[in-house]
This record gives sequence, structure tokens and C-alpha cells, in this order.
Amino acid sequence: MTEIENLCARVLSGEKITREQALELYHQPLEPLCAAADRIRRAFCQDAFDLCTIINGKSGKCSENCKFCAQSAHNHTGAAVYPLLSAEEITAEARKNDVQGVLRYSIVTSGKRLSDDEVEAMCEAVRQIRAETGISVCVSFGLLDQKQYEKLRDAGVTRVHNNLETSHRNFPNICTTHTYDDKIAAIRAAQAAGLTVCSGGIMGLGETVEDRIDMALTLRELDIHSVPVNVLNPIPGTPLEHCAPLTEDEVRRIVAVYRFLLPDASIRLAGGRGLLPDKGRACFLSGANAAISGDMLTTAGITVETDRRMLRELGYEVKRCHG
Repeated sequence: MTEIENLCARVLSGEKITREQALELYHQPLEPLCAAADRIRRAFCQDAFDLCTIINGKSGKCSENCKFCAQSAHNHTGAAVYPLLSAEEITAEARKNDVQGVLRYSIVTSGKRLSDDEVEAMCEAVRQIRAETGISVCVSFGLLDQKQYEKLRDAGVTRVHNNLETSHRNFPNICTTHTYDDKIAAIRAAQAAGLTVCSGGIMGLGETVEDRIDMALTLRELDIHSVPVNVLNPIPGTPLEHCAPLTEDEVRRIVAVYRFLLPDASIRLAGGRGLLPDKGRACFLSGANAAISGDMLTTAGITVETDRRMLRELGYEVKRCHG
């Protein structure tokens, strides 16, 4: 039995693999690794595929200095700048997504956190969406506290998004205006409010293999079951503009190892998927079983129609997973 087969059997039996095992797994031959990850995906998740869309509800002039971000006021990218969209504008986009068969819709805003008044305005938007559509609403509003999350829950929000971005060790190399512990505190506050959490990171920030594994282990410790895997899109005007994009094989390897570490999670291809030559198809046969469709925050994405056609060809069923 090969090391891949051995670890696959352990995961299928319910065992959690260790950091050392994951690091060894990472360097195994790619095709057998991806095939084993797909077996794990089928065993734990069957053919369910969690497809979501996002709206940029407030853009630009962010006070945080994240080196990858087009919307940071510290970077000079020419990204659009506008205040919080109205409840009517956000609901109108939700209706358009609902017609296309989208089941989960996320409102994303720039900035460290929304103010109490902004949270209240977004509660009104969520109430309108829930009254007019069948879409589940996710929000990404920064580092909120439990009381704010409870207000959003009561308005109809079911999930909070808050990416860790990278490992605890590497995070200060990416952002210094808030800390990794700030992010973990916000995630725990959302969970305490009774909300599920979507959290992952960006690959290609200059992190090591160890950083990638360590982030996945932190997500496992936090009991996260929706894990976005973003691929850095090196945007001109950011400190990371000269980074070389990851290859498709490297992204496949990452999602395959993440499937071993997080066997029942929705491993979600997110930002940067459009940089992959096949738009993620190979990754959806290598352990990934979720995606953000449509446009990203400041870059163009892949249409819902195109994604749904590909997923039908691959034998997936689009449905909400993990709440």
C-alpha cells in the first residue's frame, strides 16, 4: 500500500491526519494524490456542490494594509470607490441571482468593520432579500462583535465569511493593521451568535508549504466547513503585483491535501479561479467541491451559466451544504 493509499484509508475510516503526515502527503505524486482526494470527497460529500455568488457592497478606501488587496487605501490600484450600497440595490442583485438558480449570496464590504449604523442598514437589506427570494445570505463585514452578528442572524443571515488569508506565522508579512488573533476572535464571535462560518485564504502570497498546511489545521481546529481557496491575482499597484501566479498543478495539489485534512468541508475555489486554464475543472476532480461564481470584488469572474454547465458535465448537483 502506498503512503497516499494508507492515508486515504485512514481518513475514510474517520481518522484525522497529522501535520507531519500532511507535509509528507504534499510531496506525493500528483495524479494518485488527486484521485484519492476525489474518493474522499465522494465518500464525505457525495456529489453535492455548493455554488455561491458575491456582491461588492462597499468598495475601496479600506484602512487595512493587506498587501494583496486592490481596495486598500495603502495601495494604488485605481479600484472603484463607493459607499455602502442601498438595500434596494443589493436586493435587486439578489433577485437576479435567484432567477439564475443561485442558492447562496454573499454581501462583501471593504473596511476593517462596519459601523453599527451600517450593520443596521445591511440588516434591512437581508430582510428584503429573505422576503423576496429563496437565497441564503452570507455576509463579509470585517471584524464584528457577537452583538452585531446576533443582529444579522436575527435579520436572516445564515453564514459569515472571514478569511484567515494564510498561517499565523505568515500573517504579519501580509497585514499589520490587524492581527490573526483579531480574525479568530471575530470567527468565534460569529459562531457564538449561532452562525456558520466560511474561512480560508489566498495561495501564492509567498507562503511556504508549511504555512498552507498550518492554515488548514487552524481551520480544522475552528470547526470550519466552508473553506475558500483563493489564488493570488497579482494586481498592479499592490506590493504583490510581481508575484508569479500559481500553476494549475500547484492549485490541484493544495486542494487535494486540503481534502485529506478537511474531509467533509466545502472546499471552494474562489478569487483567481479565472486564471486557471480550465477555470477549475481539474480541481473539481481533485477534492474541491464548491466555488464562487460570477464576478469577484474587483475582477471579472466566470458566469453562473458557464459554471452550471460544467458542473452538470462533471456529475455534480448544486445544493446548499453545511447550513
